Amino acid sequence: MLSLDDNRWGTLTGAYRMKCDPRPLLAKLESGRDRATTWHELWDELHHQGGVGDASYRTKGENRKVPEWFEKDYFRSIQELAQLGISEISRTDEREAVRAILSVVAIIKGLRTHGRFLLEYEEDELLDMESRL
Repeated sequence: MLSLDDNRWGTLTGAYRMKCDPRPLLAKLESGRDRATTWHELWDELHHQGGVGDASYRTKGENRKVPEWFEKDYFRSIQELAQLGISEISRTDEREAVRAILSVVAIIKGLRTHGRFLLEYEEDELLDMESRL
């Protein structure tokens, strides 16, 4: 795993193609302070209208691929996140948490489109799409 002391963190870009070092927000999340706001800030830095920088990755559009030096750790982290989600899903009643967990599991199983729909669309939006079929 890339050490938080590694200087490469400071060279990453976010969704706005500007420098984005996520370490301060990750440290804030780890401390447990103001988690909801911190998650929102982190998401805003890493994702904008489907675009990401090299501080976060999606294989869509003009987004960058995971660099070779980070690829192994990146995919291992997603696998670990999916495993954590699987162990937590039966303990939560929060709909957003369940959707997020299911989306990560779908992605790790190669169902990227399913994962995207789970993550990006609310229940009422999916029902509206279904009614048009």
